Amino acid sequence: MIRRMTLSLALFLGMQAVPALAASEPIQPIPAAKAKDAGLVELGKKLYFDTRLSKSGFISCNSCHNLSLGGTDNLKTSIGHNWQKGPINAPTVLNSSMNLAQFWDGRAKDLKAQAGGPIANPGEMAFTHELAVDVLQSIPGYVAEFKTVFGNDKVTIDGVTKAIAAFEETLVTPNSRFDKWLKGDKKALSKDEVAGYSLFKDSGCTACHNGAAVGGNSFQKMGVVESYKASSPAEGRVAVTKDEADRFNFKVPTLRNVELTYPYFHDGEAATLKQAVDTMGRIQLGRQFTDDENGKVVAFLKTLTGDQPSFKLPILPPSSDATPRPAPFDK
Repeated sequence: MIRRMTLSLALFLGMQAVPALAASEPIQPIPAAKAKDAGLVELGKKLYFDTRLSKSGFISCNSCHNLSLGGTDNLKTSIGHNWQKGPINAPTVLNSSMNLAQFWDGRAKDLKAQAGGPIANPGEMAFTHELAVDVLQSIPGYVAEFKTVFGNDKVTIDGVTKAIAAFEETLVTPNSRFDKWLKGDKKALSKDEVAGYSLFKDSGCTACHNGAAVGGNSFQKMGVVESYKASSPAEGRVAVTKDEADRFNFKVPTLRNVELTYPYFHDGEAATLKQAVDTMGRIQLGRQFTDDENGKVVAFLKTLTGDQPSFKLPILPPSSDATPRPAPFDK
């Protein structure tokens, strides 16, 4: 009896030690997503993949935030309507619900506010909210689904963006090897990967890249120690606040799944993690990593890849005779 109690106490204490270990680190494990409204999420999933929300009938949310590519498009800048070159690198949608705001300059306060932006942007999906609503309202399958989810068969842009945001909130990536290590599995990381994490902390990287998303929770100046010559015209946070002190301040990107989300930085100029680590060391920290140190930091960063979203692709409701047809080649 005493032995059984002792064993139970040991197991209890062992379980309690895991969160204590994670809490002592600047990075915390990502919790699994919990959908609050399955119907709303399913509707949002359909809308996320539906190219009919664009003028061309060819571009969807998934075009620039491809869930098969780490939630991005692996391009320096995204391709918009009529093959327009975007002004900035597409950030990953994975774990984006953990961001303090959306877009590199934080102009959207949350995922719902962000979801409406690309639809009406002439350089992206090139539609209007009114036309997007008209298209969806003309599709009987969507009208029925909106009625089921919202209790009203009238499609609204508010409902559209709310549904897309609900789906995006489920796109989290728990169970990375680093998370397992944080929870007490010391075999989850190699010696070099642990050394890379120590370098990451000791060099000061966690001043900006911290929390469960390993970033996304602050705006920081790009080029603290050394100026950064960007290939993008983006000005950063100043475009929103109009405060010169915010010029070239950008939302710190999450480093979760970073091995999948190349190229790096707001202008996509760093093609590889090795290059990104070298540049960040120099311009943010004033540190020149050796090849060995760089390799260890990169090894650590690759342990941040978690379980990718896995779901059945949605079957989209067919257009009706009344559905406005796409105009892929219109200016």
